[in-house]
Amino acid sequence: MTQQFEFKELDNEGLENLDVISGAVNFNRWMYDQIKDHCHGKILEIGSGIGNISGFFIDDNKTIYVSDLRENYRDALSKKFEGKKCLGGVMDLDIVRPDFDVACQHLFDSFDTIFALNVVEHIENDHLAIHNCRKLLKKGGKLVILVPAFQSLYNGFDKELYHYRRYTKHTLNKLFKENQFHLVESRYFNALGILGWFVSGKLQHNKTIPKGQMKLYNLIIPISKVLDAVMLKKVGLSVITIGQK
Repeated sequence: MTQQFEFKELDNEGLENLDVISGAVNFNRWMYDQIKDHCHGKILEIGSGIGNISGFFIDDNKTIYVSDLRENYRDALSKKFEGKKCLGGVMDLDIVRPDFDVACQHLFDSFDTIFALNVVEHIENDHLAIHNCRKLLKKGGKLVILVPAFQSLYNGFDKELYHYRRYTKHTLNKLFKENQFHLVESRYFNALGILGWFVSGKLQHNKTIPKGQMKLYNLIIPISKVLDAVMLKKVGLSVITIGQK
């Protein structure tokens, strides 16, 4: 059954979760490390939120354009990265807007890399999202997508965060192939996170990520890294796919 969500401009639950995650520096660095080697040249981040990952690109002197469709997030991004030379701009970008081909035509074939972390699951027409990302990429450019994994893990967290679905490598890779991307890499990420997601979202029925739990998880990231290596990245709370145009 398809979920139907009422769009909320301020996205209070999402903002609260992003704020909690912003303090988890080890976790954010680990996520950045998963994608950084595939991100080069002129980079666009779709759905930057409050810049939890964007900041690592700027610290590494990589040119990045950040974007979000919510004004309060864009305001936060502008304040956070004010004066940073590596910031190409803060963009008002809706990757599935009805008039995308007209409104965003000036951006077609512009970017060497586009990435979206925990964004596509919020979009009902995920096929169109990937299709439009391809239009923004230069020939040979890469698209990097990270989304929640395994529909069986869908719980109150997903509902409160307006997730339409969770993915597997197969379903995410299918989106890439349908949009004529060459698959570069696909893997699962953060196996240990499954336990926390299940306990906090399914058993405790939390609507947002508890700050104490996120702080604890941030401390045990070294254990999470070892577990992912042991599991050969064959299972995880998230799935990552990289495709090339």
